[in-house]
Amino acid sequence: MHDIKWIRENPAAFDRALANRGKPPLSSELLEIDERRRAHLQKLQEAQATANSAAKAIGAAMAKKDLDEANRLKELAAQSKAFIQAGEAEEREIIAELEAALAGIPNVPFDDVPVGKDETDNVEIHKVGTPRSFDFAPRQHFELGEALGLMDFETAAKISGARFVVLKGALARLERALGQFMLDVHTSEHGYTEVNPPFLVKTETAYGTGNLPKFAEDLFQTTVGLWLIPTAEVPVTNFVRGDIVDEATLPLRYTALTPSFRSEAGSAGRDTRGMIRVHQFFKTELVSITTAETSTAEHERMLGCAEAILKKLGLPFRTIVLCTGDMGFASKKTYDIEVWLPGQNAYREISSCSNCGDFQARRMNARYRPAGAKGTQFLHTLNGSGVAVGRALVAVLENYQNADGSITVPEALRPYMGGLERIG
Repeated sequence: MHDIKWIRENPAAFDRALANRGKPPLSSELLEIDERRRAHLQKLQEAQATANSAAKAIGAAMAKKDLDEANRLKELAAQSKAFIQAGEAEEREIIAELEAALAGIPNVPFDDVPVGKDETDNVEIHKVGTPRSFDFAPRQHFELGEALGLMDFETAAKISGARFVVLKGALARLERALGQFMLDVHTSEHGYTEVNPPFLVKTETAYGTGNLPKFAEDLFQTTVGLWLIPTAEVPVTNFVRGDIVDEATLPLRYTALTPSFRSEAGSAGRDTRGMIRVHQFFKTELVSITTAETSTAEHERMLGCAEAILKKLGLPFRTIVLCTGDMGFASKKTYDIEVWLPGQNAYREISSCSNCGDFQARRMNARYRPAGAKGTQFLHTLNGSGVAVGRALVAVLENYQNADGSITVPEALRPYMGGLERIG
């Protein structure tokens, strides 16, 4: 959610930021609604002042036995109160109109975000690790998994439809091992607190992180009005919704391993085979809640925590900063980590780390009170994948495959696999 006061004071900067995101100028439209709201509020305040003045004058008129004046004042007070009562309903309608307009507008990027139209304008920051040289043609993960008899798309389609998978035996355990490994690293080495949030959330919860109302088609909704989470970011960020947090407790850092559910609207024909783009997958999420002054440093820290997982697994990757045309709705700046997949001969996204500034906090009314200050400020929220478990499984299969179709278990995961060194 945007600050209408800031837009009023910086309309050109607001429209310029939207233009960088490929959006039309909207400041005039928003300020017209805001001006109506302010003008109407002024009328309500004047009517309230008239009602208060008339109420005080009635007593004086009665004391003078001026019944005509007293009756006139009573009628004036009654008219003013009736106007206020009807006007308050109109005020709520104007406020709802303004909030609805603001709710559909993406966040304003930081000044250092590269301007661009789409993913072709993203900027690479660095590469880590050297892709392995194979003396055989590397296969894709689904070819490896199916050949092992441990990755079953046919049964999944029978029971659930397309874009689902059944993992069996050692691959099911390997996926579980990856999730546990990530949680252990983030809690014991990176200082995150493990949480296990609900997987179903209210509409206002999904609204708070910016998933609703604009992206309803990307989510799954139940018959009782609750929504399946697309990521643990949604429930965990909402831990502070409606709260005023003591600055001394910040930053708050949480990690959660949960299933994620996505409709994959608009992805027809993309990644139709395998586990890259499915409706249900596990992800280890990182969420930070902090102050405006520290959110940039926290963003860099979070990125390092996500990268550390891939380094420990020995997976080559590259990190890019997304351009204005490719970043998410709620983000002010996003880093993507792309892991190398030899079966595809390409880097593919495995993590996004975003700084949302106070955008989500305004939607959630989540604030903190700076030390020694009387007033409050909106919190800054950040989220990142630390990392997507399903895609990490894909990366391990493809990078650690052997000529005979077996998979070498990365050393970091062997304690979670009962010492198993090879899946074959």
